[in-house]
Amino acid sequence: MIQVRPSAARGYADHGWLRARHSFSFADYYDADEMGWGALRVINEDRVAPGTGFGRHGHRDMEIVTYILSGALEHQDSLGHGGIIRRGEVQRMTAGKGILHSEFNPSPDEETHLLQIWIEPAQRGTPASYEQQALPLDELRGRWRLVASPDGADGSTTIGQDARLWATVVAPGEGIEYALPTGRLAYVQVIYGQLTLNGEALAAGDGAKIVDESTLKFLASEEAEFLLFDLPPVA
Repeated sequence: MIQVRPSAARGYADHGWLRARHSFSFADYYDADEMGWGALRVINEDRVAPGTGFGRHGHRDMEIVTYILSGALEHQDSLGHGGIIRRGEVQRMTAGKGILHSEFNPSPDEETHLLQIWIEPAQRGTPASYEQQALPLDELRGRWRLVASPDGADGSTTIGQDARLWATVVAPGEGIEYALPTGRLAYVQVIYGQLTLNGEALAAGDGAKIVDESTLKFLASEEAEFLLFDLPPVA
C-alpha cells in the first residue's frame, strides 16, 4: 500500500522569520491522523530568514537529523559543540537524557532552507551526542546514498534506532529501485522534481507512507531529489 501525502496537505506556519511545512503534527499544527509513521515522528521543511533562528531550547529522547537544502545553519549546544552546516552536509543530534541547543542562519542576505527530521529512539535515556558529516552531492546521483543508520555504515551518521535514511538524485527518464524487507515500513519525501513510485505520481514536497510493498520502483520524469526512510515494524 502506498498512501500519498500531498505537499499542500501538510501543516503550515508563518512566523515571519520562519516559514514551515509540517508533514506530521508539530507545535500548533495537530492532525490526529498524522502523528508520524512508525518511528518517524517529524519532517519539517523550514525556511529561516537571514540573521534569524531558533533560540536556545531543549530536547529529550529523540534522534534529530538536519538536511540542508540551501544556505547555512549555525549550531551551538550545551555539550560544547558548535559549527556551521551547509548544503552537502548533514547533522545528527541525539537528544538522549537532554540537550540544549540553538540554530541560527548566519547569512545577512540568504535564506536557509532545510529539512529537520525526528526519529524516535529504540532506547530512552541514552547519553546526548552530536555528529556532523559530509554528504557530497555527487554521491547521490543515480544511486542510493546512506545518510543515517544504526551502525554508521558507509560513512553515514549514527542514530539510535533500527532505521535507515537514504538520499538520491535521479535524472530525467531514469529510475532506481529499492527492496523493502518484509514487515518493514517506508516513507518517501520528495525534495524537488517529479517522479512516480510504483506508478503513483509524486512532486516536490509530497510524501508517501508505504507498507506491504516488497519492491519500490522510482521513475523520474524530471530531475528529482528525494529521501527514503526504511523503518522498523510497529511493535
